[in-house]
Amino acid sequence: MKLTAIFVTAMLVVAIAAPTVLAFCGFYVAKADTKLFNQASQVVLVRHENKTVITMANDFKGDPKEFAVVVPVPTVLQKGQIRVGDRALVEHLDAYSAPRLVEYFDDNPCTPHLRFELRGSAAPMTTSQDKMSERAHGLGVTIEARYTVGEYDILILSAQESAGLETWLRDSGYRLPAGASSVLGSYLKQGMKFFVARVNLEQQARLGFTYLRPLQMAFESPKFMLPIRLGTLNADGHQELFVYALTRTGRVETTNYRTVRLPTGIELPVYVKEEFPQFYRAMFARQVKREAMRAVFLEYAWDMAWCDPCAADPLTPEELRKLGVFWLPESASGESGDRLRRAPGGPVNVFLTRLHLRYDAASFPEDLVFQETADRANFQGRYVLRHPWKGEAKCEAAERYRQSLRARVEQEAGNLASLTGWAIEDIRRKVGPVGDSERTPDSRPWWQKLFGE
Repeated sequence: MKLTAIFVTAMLVVAIAAPTVLAFCGFYVAKADTKLFNQASQVVLVRHENKTVITMANDFKGDPKEFAVVVPVPTVLQKGQIRVGDRALVEHLDAYSAPRLVEYFDDNPCTPHLRFELRGSAAPMTTSQDKMSERAHGLGVTIEARYTVGEYDILILSAQESAGLETWLRDSGYRLPAGASSVLGSYLKQGMKFFVARVNLEQQARLGFTYLRPLQMAFESPKFMLPIRLGTLNADGHQELFVYALTRTGRVETTNYRTVRLPTGIELPVYVKEEFPQFYRAMFARQVKREAMRAVFLEYAWDMAWCDPCAADPLTPEELRKLGVFWLPESASGESGDRLRRAPGGPVNVFLTRLHLRYDAASFPEDLVFQETADRANFQGRYVLRHPWKGEAKCEAAERYRQSLRARVEQEAGNLASLTGWAIEDIRRKVGPVGDSERTPDSRPWWQKLFGE
């Protein structure tokens, strides 16, 4: 029987802080997870002081009997230092940190709505549920109920007065527009409660290629590195590598290759919703070409205690411990872990970094060498779709909106062409006409047409 020597190359998880603040009415519609790429390996790299835990998953296809793995390690491993890991946890990390497409809908410019916005720079919520409730109580706010329903984490709130509720919402990562206090107060006077939801899309592990369960090993060494050169020996062309680094201090970066942030926060034509896999592959390939396949790309960096909002649930302390995060106390798993699963922002001191690397033997002749940094700034690869408003209402604001829409759509087309190298003429043709010809018929009920907005 001929065994195939496979080495799993590691990809570093790097956090990216979204520079653009967008309305909470937006939601994630696609993720650029590892399944978009062929020959993609995944490595979870847990590191603190000289202690390292590596979990390796790869996309080996074929009869498992024909598989073997050859991995250089810095020390002799005892039997107890090696175990079989859970691939679902790696896929959870992938879903949580993957670059994503987010979708928003423009309001009627004549009747703008009250909107709660998420702050990309909001301070992380690191308190437990009890402390969260205590803080709310001190502001006259009561958390009446908590639920997880489908893809939403939901809070039902009541309050004694609007100032306390406004303060609690801001402290919890929501940005309220001007004039929100009086509107909140008017509802409170009517005895109303408040339904607060965060988008929380968790993709379940699904079958794709014939994956083997990942191998996991723990060891001590001053070297913080990942050997990748053996992986090029039997590779058919270039390979994709994703590294998810979990540390206590902050972002992880490579020291012997350039670490480059992916473009983020860029608005694209709405038709990209149907072509997101093609877009992301083309965009990433263009970035790789610009760097002559000699760079490691940052796709995500974020404190695991929170997200803004979540593309998938943050990992619970119990899940993190299974991945090798050894500094979490034992009490963080079990019942406490279950509580934290229902409350985004559990008290975990774990920073996640995601790197994406495309490599071959010529472009990456050295193994990857990493270093921890004290940088805890948030970063995420995010691409934005803004659906235009298409109503018939007439007001000065609506006319200004329509005049600005053509320039915005042209800018979105230019953004897509610049990121992917696609022909601008083809993009414009797919976008189609913009302006009066695109408006939909007035579908308001007859009484609104009679009495106005």
